[in-house]
Amino acid sequence: MTEQSSTKAIIVFDIDGVVRDVSGSYRRAMADTVEHFTEGAYRPTPLDIDQLKSEGIWNNDWEASQELIYRYFETHSYSREQLQLDYNAIVAFFQSRYRGLDPHNWTGYICNEPLLLHPSYLEELTKAEIPWGFFSGATRASATYVLEKRLGLKSPVLIAMEDAPGKPDPTGLFATIHLLESCGSKENHKSIPVIYVGDTVADMYTVEKSRVLEPTRTWIGVGILPPHVQETATRRDAYTETLLTAGASIVLSNVQQLSPLKIEELLGI
Repeated sequence: MTEQSSTKAIIVFDIDGVVRDVSGSYRRAMADTVEHFTEGAYRPTPLDIDQLKSEGIWNNDWEASQELIYRYFETHSYSREQLQLDYNAIVAFFQSRYRGLDPHNWTGYICNEPLLLHPSYLEELTKAEIPWGFFSGATRASATYVLEKRLGLKSPVLIAMEDAPGKPDPTGLFATIHLLESCGSKENHKSIPVIYVGDTVADMYTVEKSRVLEPTRTWIGVGILPPHVQETATRRDAYTETLLTAGASIVLSNVQQLSPLKIEELLGI
């Protein structure tokens, strides 16, 4: 048996809500931004943000912030044409909160993101001959910060915001898989199942679209419950159902529960 044919699956991870807890960083920056551009009149709750993201098309937090601002003013009889929000100003304000004001020495919310996995988990996958990489809507700088500076990974396979269209477009997922496959044997790629691990509806929709575009390969979506939805049983159960409805094969409370044994169970090995 060749080394490649022994590969059980390829795993691609989202980052936000899977590798790191962004409830106090990205989501806090989003709430700050909406509050700022509504002149303090509206600060979205975590549930407000979850409801927006459950629509499956707001993976980009800058665009999501702009959308929440627009929707607030629409409830007060303003049209989008009247408002003409400055998207670049929204992005700049968001980044001032998330990264901080110094572009060379980040001091913002990103510095305090709790990690949701340990490097030893990824080592376990490698020992089980399971290739892994990352496809995230985060900027490359932000994703590299957590993967290399915080987790200590050496040049991991990564497709970030600047590299592909936003989810649920699967272009970035395909690109990640291609990079992982190019690192190994050239044999039998299409027969290796792909597992995409994410925490949002958009992530699960990405798997569904991949299945449509490349039906000869097995695609499995694994949903992860971000920490902020696990605070109450009601929210946890509702979020679980949302991910399952969006196409997740299974929903876990932490990514490290997706062990090599659990992967074999998913694959029916």
